[in-house]
Amino acid sequence: MSWNKWVRQIHRWLSIAFTVTVIIGFVAASGALPDWTFYLPLLPLALLIFTGLYMFVLPYAAKRRGGRGTVSRPAAS
Repeated sequence: MSWNKWVRQIHRWLSIAFTVTVIIGFVAASGALPDWTFYLPLLPLALLIFTGLYMFVLPYAAKRRGGRGTVSRPAAS
């Protein structure tokens, strides 16, 4: 797998982890838990920011290097 595919796959799994930790935080809010449980979603969120920014910059970096950006395909007739 190429580097870009790895980053996309990691981003997908981090989004699942973030969603699960947010749901756990809402469910746990009804009980008396330590404060650190409410900070659990911050770790996947921080990692999501880095992978998301990397994927956001990819097309612009490809244009700057003179490479192809997105490939447009002709419409099927």
